[in-house]
Amino acid sequence: MTGRFITFEGIDGAGKSTHIEPAAARLRGVGRSVTVTREPGGTELAESLRKAILHTPMDGITETLLVFAARRDHIGRIIAPALARGEVVLCDRFTDATFAYQGFGRSQDLALLDRLEAAVQQGLQPDLTLWFDLDPEVAAQRRAAARAADRFEAEDLAFFERVRAGYVARMNAAAHRFVRVDASLDRREVERRVVEALNAHVGG
Repeated sequence: MTGRFITFEGIDGAGKSTHIEPAAARLRGVGRSVTVTREPGGTELAESLRKAILHTPMDGITETLLVFAARRDHIGRIIAPALARGEVVLCDRFTDATFAYQGFGRSQDLALLDRLEAAVQQGLQPDLTLWFDLDPEVAAQRRAAARAADRFEAEDLAFFERVRAGYVARMNAAAHRFVRVDASLDRREVERRVVEALNAHVGG
């Protein structure tokens, strides 16, 4: 079988991480081999960089470079080998998040991000991106009720409005691979829409 690369995207609190394991279980149930991973993270090196990115103060360029460094190791050690084996890779965030968070949220140079994306990924892009879209104010309420905030989750509403605008821009630029999921709906309806998208892009 051909490997498929599927990413789960959305602002913190939108619920994307809640749906990735049920999606993996469903795909395994129809006979697909599945790798579930996340960004930043997925390898020993990338997970150590994740801790720094989430909890250590730094400027926007440093943050951006660390994110891409983690991604390069992640692709080489986890994502590319799994795809070569014909697996379905489900990844909690990928480069769309970098453009949304660092590019739009942190106002980093989008041309720089374009160059880093090309150098690090060498053409690798998701086959399907599920974007869990939620009003940033509602997402903030969910986050506050769920956990202590990291560097990103502690940002103000204006930051997350910019991040959401970044996701809109990425979706408009790559509409062929994006499926917008209304994350304000109840959990069962969100799950139904995720399954519908997986059926269309992976089968089973």
